[in-house]
Amino acid sequence: MSLDTVKHAAETPEDAQPWAELGLKEDEYARIREILGRRPTGAELAMYSVMWSEHCSYKSSKVHLRQFGEKAPENDALLVGIGENAGVVDVGQGYAVTFKVESHNHPSYIEPYQGAATGVGGIVRDILAMGARPVAVMDPLRFGAADHPDTKRVLPGVVAGIGGYGNCLGLPNIGGEVVFDACYQGNPLVNALCVGVMKHEDIHLAKASGAGNKVILYGARTGGDGIGGVSVLASETFDDSKPTKRPAVQVGDPFQEKLLIECTLEIFRENLVDGIQDLGGAGLSCATSELASAGSGGMRVELDTVPLRDSSLSPEEILMSESQERMCAVVEPGKVDRFLEICEKWDVIATVIGEVTDGERLEIFWHGEQIVDVPPRTVAHEGPVYDRPYARPDWQDTLQADDANALPRPQTPQELREQVLKVVSSPNQASKSWITDQYDRFVQGNTVLAQPEDSGMVRIDADTNLGVAVATDGNGRYAKLDPYAGAQLALAESYRNVAATGARPLAISNCLNFGSPEDPAVMWQFAEATRGLADGCLALGTPVTGGNVSLYNQTGETAIHPTPVVAVLGVIDDVERRTPMAFREEGQLLYLLGDTREELGGSAWSQVIHDHLGGLPPKVDLEREKLLAEILISASRDGMIDAAHDLSDGGLVQAVTESCLRGGTGARLIVPDGLSAFTFLFSESAGRAVVSVPRSEELRFSDMCGARGLPATRIGVVDGESLDVQGHFELPLGELRSAYEATIPSLLA
Repeated sequence: MSLDTVKHAAETPEDAQPWAELGLKEDEYARIREILGRRPTGAELAMYSVMWSEHCSYKSSKVHLRQFGEKAPENDALLVGIGENAGVVDVGQGYAVTFKVESHNHPSYIEPYQGAATGVGGIVRDILAMGARPVAVMDPLRFGAADHPDTKRVLPGVVAGIGGYGNCLGLPNIGGEVVFDACYQGNPLVNALCVGVMKHEDIHLAKASGAGNKVILYGARTGGDGIGGVSVLASETFDDSKPTKRPAVQVGDPFQEKLLIECTLEIFRENLVDGIQDLGGAGLSCATSELASAGSGGMRVELDTVPLRDSSLSPEEILMSESQERMCAVVEPGKVDRFLEICEKWDVIATVIGEVTDGERLEIFWHGEQIVDVPPRTVAHEGPVYDRPYARPDWQDTLQADDANALPRPQTPQELREQVLKVVSSPNQASKSWITDQYDRFVQGNTVLAQPEDSGMVRIDADTNLGVAVATDGNGRYAKLDPYAGAQLALAESYRNVAATGARPLAISNCLNFGSPEDPAVMWQFAEATRGLADGCLALGTPVTGGNVSLYNQTGETAIHPTPVVAVLGVIDDVERRTPMAFREEGQLLYLLGDTREELGGSAWSQVIHDHLGGLPPKVDLEREKLLAEILISASRDGMIDAAHDLSDGGLVQAVTESCLRGGTGARLIVPDGLSAFTFLFSESAGRAVVSVPRSEELRFSDMCGARGLPATRIGVVDGESLDVQGHFELPLGELRSAYEATIPSLLA
């Protein structure tokens, strides 16, 4: 078959092309022809198909994501916002921190180990491309029912992939979540987050400027793995009748990535690059078009110079390959030799594949023949934008009317005790140590808090103890009941988790996981969640720095719960003053901060005891969340509290159980006047935390809460070797621990 050159394409306008097989719509293909004034070549069609995919172009979500910019709060800490590989915030002392969360959902269902491993690798390269040294990773995960046979296939592979790749890189895994729900049965969510640290002057951006500057591809050779990978795989609903929509999953090599990281950081130290981009989704198609689009000129690439693992790859396949551990840099001619020397030192393959031109086109050649001639912005940034129809689903009113507050409640102290044990030992509430123990949480020696603490925390300056804390949260059950409130509850919980450790929340990244955008009900969920998140960030003063949208998370007609996952990053001046969650000192007083109401919609209790989802989620009060955070941060800084734990899934009894077991001490609780023991233990009202206060600090702490108007109720004392809800029941810590720790190993080991 002869090469499909630009000249040949212009001469053969009627040649049939496989645009539909590549995921393009008829009108999209027509638009490509209109842009080019001819039919595209096969290579051009490959580029447009991956770059205009849902995963890469955000064509169904852009109209809603604009709110993150339009409603962005004023924030002096924001150095780089949406649009780059990752956002960057100022954390003081000349340091900047970059962080981002992305999805690798669909590949992880097909091939759990490599799907999850390359998700970690991809997000690490995004952080590296900003000029930062990666310092920690996190993984918010969602799986199908814990006892479903396929969960035993997917979960161990995903966990092994995350641990295998991250551990080999020497990056601590400091947090995340593991949630089980039948709605994720065919569509597990594997979201990956990375945090990186740099000085302000080290920030790098993805742009190709300066005519004559060289384009260097470095890292691993390009192979056939992941051709069309995540870019196509994450852009259509899974359907068993269409196996061709399941292309190869990328294959990761963490040892190659470790070399790439150290090589790149040395290149940065010597100021050898003008622009840089990692190769992730859409591979070379993405890197070349985005660099050229964001630069001041054009680009010429000699595609046949790309180092290959498989010499039989066609130009189209090379452009679409999502082989891992690759980067693309723009380098001044006088610095090329030194760049190549450093790559050789680190045993990293580096090849000059092209140069920046003074034109306005991205031109790609294959053995001297031109196969691509496109305006780069039309590939990278001016793809289709859909304002898809959306409508509140007919079933939403029925779902919300099915009030969880009306479910039968325990009638005796013994029944209440039994239900406490059932909830804390349920798969979602039980200890996840069987999973997290497979991750190295303390490598590098700078981890000061890690799972199961409210947020992960790392030291970023050894002399001053400056640190950052990160938490990720999301509750698909809340969002199913009310997507607007559900997104704000995810934001509020993550914000609260960061504040509970003593860090001041600064900014967010998000990963928005939803079903098919072609379903008006799903698009309504997405529109409402995005609106809720944008409004919430404005109210809290935490700008969105970037993130990811993952759509088509559904099998046939069955979509996942809308699952906006929110990552909040905060700063703490001295990590030595962090607040852990463990109750340790007997005699310390327990205070419940915030208001407790009859709020059980979407709760752990309603799910575990009644297999029920209905009603309304807890109310959101973002001003109260800000006040609570201020109190937690001030109390941590001034030594008024020794432990803090936010209240969320499972309510007070879950939080107290975790803090008791973490510290190895019991607690005596007294039910406050005006509350039933049931509501006191299981309500999931937001804006709450439980803290342990040294007796010497009680007056100062309660005065501070009173002066600022935050309800603070003394509910008990750290004491003994049991959880004793006085007048109702007592649970020895040994019995509680056995129930809490046995569930996950028994299901998965």
